[in-house]
Amino acid sequence: MSQTATATKTSKKGTAKKAAPAEKKIEKKIVKPEVRKTSTTRKPAKKVTSAPTPVKETKKAAVETKPAVKPKTAPVAVVVASQPKTMEELLKTTNYKMFVAQKGQTIKGRITAIGRKSMNIDTGGKTEGIVADKEFDMAKDYITALKVGDEIEAQVVSEENNLGQVLLSLKQAAFDARWDYFTQAMKDDQELEAKGVDVNKGGLIVLVNGVRGFVPSSQFGKELVGKYMQLRGKTIQVKAIEVDREKNRLIFSERHVSEADEIAQKSQALNAVKIREIYEGVVSGVMPFGLFVTVEVPLAKATKDKEETRGQVEGLVHISEISWEKVAHPRDYHKIGDRLKVRVLGLDERTSKLNLSIKQLSDDPWVGIDKRYEVGMSISGTVSRMESFGAFINVEPGIDGLIHSSKLDPDSQLKKGDKVTVNVESVDPEQRRMSLSLVLTELPMGYK
Repeated sequence: MSQTATATKTSKKGTAKKAAPAEKKIEKKIVKPEVRKTSTTRKPAKKVTSAPTPVKETKKAAVETKPAVKPKTAPVAVVVASQPKTMEELLKTTNYKMFVAQKGQTIKGRITAIGRKSMNIDTGGKTEGIVADKEFDMAKDYITALKVGDEIEAQVVSEENNLGQVLLSLKQAAFDARWDYFTQAMKDDQELEAKGVDVNKGGLIVLVNGVRGFVPSSQFGKELVGKYMQLRGKTIQVKAIEVDREKNRLIFSERHVSEADEIAQKSQALNAVKIREIYEGVVSGVMPFGLFVTVEVPLAKATKDKEETRGQVEGLVHISEISWEKVAHPRDYHKIGDRLKVRVLGLDERTSKLNLSIKQLSDDPWVGIDKRYEVGMSISGTVSRMESFGAFINVEPGIDGLIHSSKLDPDSQLKKGDKVTVNVESVDPEQRRMSLSLVLTELPMGYK
């Protein structure tokens, strides 16, 4: 037992002795870094030599090998955003604004598909818009000129159909596009194909590019003047001369095609026109307010090798300038195609048309009338018209006198065309009035 205990003690001592050096080694490992940390290469550099140059280099090297100290930065707080739970929250994160169509609203969109009976348009909404059924048929001509990718305007007819699509109409867009087409055609002086669909007293109603327009009788060339009534169902070439979207006026001219050369000389002819001069012309239109006349203005005299050059200018003979007599309607005096002479009274610079007169080819019959017809003179005349206040008697071209109703026999039945004998009671050249009375064998009752 004592030996065993002794051996045990000895082994413990041996173990203790062996453990002690291990502790010292650990201390060396701990201390050693401290020595390295505190001791730098600067001390050996001072002891190596007294030469100045090597010392400077050593210091420089020591400075270069010194590790850079990073500045301390404050900790950054990381905020984790909550994930969007609804479509509205998701859209807010992308700044996307969804378009919601309203009935009657005009919107812009891009064509995504064109079918045989419908067209799809991306309007920026949750679903595409669609042009279908009658809206598609009404704009079919307009749609044929469109292609996928084109940006167009459309009007909302219904906010949503049973498929969730916005129903759209291109009626207004097609209408606007057609007006733009005619405006550009007029600007480019472009020839257009027109089909006659109806005829009225003023001219020919035509269909051009699916839109109705009008060709006045005054806008037909010499070959068709007076013959436009035969153009129903036929095709002619025209040019747009008036495009007014606000007034819905679309006027075409056949003359600007068939007589383009003559019209090109219009400005030259206008400069050559002389006021009060007499020119020849052709009646190109008959309207309730007057006659349209195409006036032929000589530009160059005829030579042996060349015929006389004439320019053409449109003009109007107002109803009051047709005759010195009272004119009920211009058609009672002239018809389309009639050749006549006119006197130029002036030029309307706004319309570049001439103001013309037929009656002023002759002298004013009222000038000197008081010398030709003295008071008390008996003359013969013809009843020109009957009015409630009396009867007008034509005594010479341009001179109508009035028999007041108070001077007419109630039993007498005068009518237009009757030949009568009258007495001149008064003449007023300035007011252009002549008062007459019937020559009677007996005075009527109530005569004054």
